[in-house]
Amino acid sequence: MSGFLKKIQKAAFIIIGLMGIYIFTSAFRIASEDGGLLIVTQICQSVKNNISKNIISTYFPAFNYAMGERTGEILNSDEIIADSVSNIFPIFTYISKLPEYDADLNSSLYYDIIIEKEARDENYIDDKTGELIGKEQTSIPNENVEELPADKTINEPVSIEKLNDFDYLISNYYIVDKTTTINSSELVASDLLSKDMTLKGGNEAPQILIYHTHSQEAFSDSAPGDTNTSIVGVGEKLAGILREKYGFNVIHHLGQYDVEARDYAYSNALPDIQAVLADNPSIEVVIDLHRDGVNENTRLVTDINGKQTAKIMFFNGLSKTTSTGVIDYLRNPYINDNLAMSLQMKLMSEQLYPGFARPIFLKGYRYNMHLSPKCMLIEIGAQTNTVEEAMNAMEPLADILFNVLK
Repeated sequence: MSGFLKKIQKAAFIIIGLMGIYIFTSAFRIASEDGGLLIVTQICQSVKNNISKNIISTYFPAFNYAMGERTGEILNSDEIIADSVSNIFPIFTYISKLPEYDADLNSSLYYDIIIEKEARDENYIDDKTGELIGKEQTSIPNENVEELPADKTINEPVSIEKLNDFDYLISNYYIVDKTTTINSSELVASDLLSKDMTLKGGNEAPQILIYHTHSQEAFSDSAPGDTNTSIVGVGEKLAGILREKYGFNVIHHLGQYDVEARDYAYSNALPDIQAVLADNPSIEVVIDLHRDGVNENTRLVTDINGKQTAKIMFFNGLSKTTSTGVIDYLRNPYINDNLAMSLQMKLMSEQLYPGFARPIFLKGYRYNMHLSPKCMLIEIGAQTNTVEEAMNAMEPLADILFNVLK
């Protein structure tokens, strides 16, 4: 009997040792993989599956036979050890049965990785090398539409029946980046179009906030160091049109959050934008104005009323990635509202200025779009557009915004 107990004790030490080895080695793998912290369930499963190797055959050669006599079936060594581990360490059974995407990401290291990746996640051009940085190129080549007459009429809207067809909606109005996913229950056109995006307050107090997470983004002929010819200058043009032509009360925030590097630009901007909103609770619309990055042979330009005009793109972050699932600490309670705002803007654009707005781009992470239900991230052209083309885009963009908000 004492010999048997010694074998049990030795097997327990081996089990604990193997557990330590697996967890220790997995930590290094976790640190090097995107989304690796969410594989804790895989670690536990790996521990349960692998610690059985050689233990049964070495220390308990008759165990299978004995278990078979008792239960009426022959169990394999993996099942026996897994059951034993579950009984001795029940936490492994609990963890391994957690929903696939419900892990709580509390690691500060992983948080930093996510925030840095969020800041770099949009396509952009490396100022030092001139190369496109980002995921697969999704921009479309130069494409002109017929000049719109001065007394243009609103085109007939697409039927709700068509838009409620998820395949039709996705293929005609969206690009879903491989970093994220969305399904038919999350993107229901009738639900998004039924949301009231009109302004509730008057213009006696600020209604719209425009800012730039990436204030250093410039255009093909921008003057170095001249903010008037950068995305900031384009934002000022939009603010002026919204104030003077449409009577909106607009704040144009000029904070710079990417001067040294783009890393952490969103987290750098967040406290300041939150402070602006806290000081101005009447603000309903928040616009983060950007400029896209594309390959040098791509021109995002169209013709509107005889003017060469940079195309625009509405951008949504879904706070989840294909590799990690829902990112708990980047939750956004306004995702549906954000999606409603971008879809209504896109459809209004197609009615007023066909071809002006590119497909809505969906990506992972949050991009500070949790700050308001009517929060938008808008890309104005790309680095291959001229300053004039970007400036020309502000008139139709303001018109679209007015028609959605009025």
